[in-house]
Amino acid sequence: MEPEVKKVRKCVVPAAGLGTRFLPATKSVPKELLPIVDTPTLQYIVGEAAQGGITDVILITSRGKSSMVDHFDLAPELEDTLASRGKLKERDALRSISGMARIVSLRQHEPLGLGHAVLQAKNLVGDEPFAVILGDDVIDAQVPGIKQLVDCYERTGKGVVALMEVPADQTHLYGIASGEMIDERTMSIDAMVEKPKSNAPSNLAVIGRYVLPARVFQLLEETRPGVGGEIQLTDALAMLAKEGGLVGYCFEGKRYDAGDRLGYVKANVAFALKRPDMREELLRWMEQIAQEARR
Repeated sequence: MEPEVKKVRKCVVPAAGLGTRFLPATKSVPKELLPIVDTPTLQYIVGEAAQGGITDVILITSRGKSSMVDHFDLAPELEDTLASRGKLKERDALRSISGMARIVSLRQHEPLGLGHAVLQAKNLVGDEPFAVILGDDVIDAQVPGIKQLVDCYERTGKGVVALMEVPADQTHLYGIASGEMIDERTMSIDAMVEKPKSNAPSNLAVIGRYVLPARVFQLLEETRPGVGGEIQLTDALAMLAKEGGLVGYCFEGKRYDAGDRLGYVKANVAFALKRPDMREELLRWMEQIAQEARR
């Protein structure tokens, strides 16, 4: 009889970066709190985790980024002000943020890589499987992106990484997975190549969603620092793949790289177009500026 697969209850969100691509805005505001329309990117991430059945979110932060934790706390003065003005709907929406998940924060004292950031959560995660969501990858999907990976983990009992098809001329920008397709959306991964300069083994790129066994922590501890003295999560995942413990899942949905300036702008436009109070006026304005730009 096969052992029962443990439930995924915890999610690690690495969010210790300086956000230099968004300076000067990120001089005083963490990039994870920059809004997509009116909702911080990090709130979308935590909301996705909660909708995927995750109850505990572990934020890996750094000095000067405590406002990320504050965002998920109650704000009695602001709530009282909204209530006194009769804005009960807005007050309730604000209060609901604090109930999304239990938020815990840990500091990564030095920028020693994504693998090092994930390793900081070892003692809080323990021997359970856990999710990882990168703080600047937003997925708009009917079924939350991380829920799709959790379901795949529960079916296979193996670690899962999110895969996305990319054009052949862009494979050098991503970590690329190689292996055999088990079904239409699932790949048994035998290797991972980080940003191949040529001859990419596939056009399936690994993006910022993972569901991993606790075994990964041991592999990260065994991983030697690479370029720049950083410990890479990809190296530990490559070892897990060699052990036959890793699959990739081609998720359904649209991914926006909110850590890139153009990707962030695209995310704002796309999410604004989903808003009934903004869609029509925004479309008219976009048509107008498109015409003006072609003159």
